[in-house]
Amino acid sequence: MRALPPAATGSQWCLQFFLLMLLAISGNIAHAASLKSDAAVINTRSACLSFVERLGSVRSSDCDAAGFYLSRDSSVQGRPILLRDFGPQNKPRVLVIGGIHGDELSSVSIVFGWMRELSRMQEHDFSWRLTPSANPDGLFRSDAKRTNARGVDLNRNFPTPNWKAESSKYWVERTRRNPRRYPGPEALSEPESRWLFNEVEQYKPDVIIAIHAPYGIVDFDGPSTPPGHLGHLHLNLLGTYPGSLGNFAGVQRGIPVVTVELPSAGSMPSDQQQQQIWLDLLAWLQAKILDPAMQQAKAASAARP
Repeated sequence: MRALPPAATGSQWCLQFFLLMLLAISGNIAHAASLKSDAAVINTRSACLSFVERLGSVRSSDCDAAGFYLSRDSSVQGRPILLRDFGPQNKPRVLVIGGIHGDELSSVSIVFGWMRELSRMQEHDFSWRLTPSANPDGLFRSDAKRTNARGVDLNRNFPTPNWKAESSKYWVERTRRNPRRYPGPEALSEPESRWLFNEVEQYKPDVIIAIHAPYGIVDFDGPSTPPGHLGHLHLNLLGTYPGSLGNFAGVQRGIPVVTVELPSAGSMPSDQQQQQIWLDLLAWLQAKILDPAMQQAKAASAARP
């Protein structure tokens, strides 16, 4: 007759119980992490699909692609910023900002078009980070407006020298207190401008592409040589303004800022025009941002205490 195994001692039972509980807890944690990950995917897709509902030129298939994610920071009304990255992180970095003015709808739509172009590329010479809308509250109003939910022009809210006096003077004297161009009570008073400020600080882009409408030109701030044209849009330097992204990043931080001003805020350029803007932008980036002299100057600047 086979001998029965010896009965477990009290300490052995405790150990077995502890191991069983540990396995159960581990399983629950893994399950919870999986649920959290699934929820994040659903929330990101939902945020993307809201652009499809708002803009006729954004496709639902745009939201099927992997890689979209949401910022940790939110707008005044609690909307996160939708982002997508392309390319290896060790390449020169390009930060693309659409829709900082909520009523410039074409500046949002074209970013989705550029993401389609990037998705089709087999190799990337740059690290790209794109957001279709840096001002979702302005965009998703029933009557889209330039400013954010607190009535602040985000493109006048960045920290530039003597911001308080200069921005107030510009708003009062030059715009006659135009509410569409109110710079806010202080620099970086708005969560959206703080998010973009932090993005510039942390991502450390080699170049920023800011998309606007409806002037139909190319503007430029900062070092390097600006593009003479991007497709049918020709260079026309508009100058710098207190609190603008071009002033903050281009003039003060030495990051080239290319401003693409589309001809219409409400309708897109033709497919052929969009394609030529994109190809010319890539050619300029290849010629100027990959230029060894540009990279050496950036390395020397970063090495300074």
